[in-house]
Amino acid sequence: MANYNKVILAGNITRDPQLKYLPSQTAVCEFGLAINHRWRSQDGEQREDTCFIDCSVFGKQAETFNQYMSKGRSVLVEGRLRLDRWEDKDGQKRSKHHVSVQSFQFLGQGGQGGQGRAAPQQGQSNQQPPSQAPHDDLGGGYDNPPQQQTEPAPPPGDDIPF
Repeated sequence: MANYNKVILAGNITRDPQLKYLPSQTAVCEFGLAINHRWRSQDGEQREDTCFIDCSVFGKQAETFNQYMSKGRSVLVEGRLRLDRWEDKDGQKRSKHHVSVQSFQFLGQGGQGGQGRAAPQQGQSNQQPPSQAPHDDLGGGYDNPPQQQTEPAPPPGDDIPF
């Protein structure tokens, strides 16, 4: 049987990202994500549930994420689900699910995140203005962060048939 492990989440950062470096000098940025779910109960009452997920992003993306993101900002992350296991100080076995982020997209203008634009990463493009960026309908405008895309934008002047 084939296996598939992919997670896509959009939510708000619950705490300022923490940037650390592994002994191999690989950057790791850890942050929490809150995803809200709203629904109406059978009696018509508006309800809300919040899911809190720990996430980590590695390498150059970790440094970029740490530079531009802060508590309260909105982000869309794509990655894989992992199960972390450990023993606490009392000897009890503990575990929790964790998202290992492979790509992300800055959303909205929540929080007080950094200003400015970084150079695009290898294989990525900054040719699109922020108002025309993908997923703009998920969170509104941008605060000038770099676009995190897995595919470069088409060259200017190419017609895209819709």
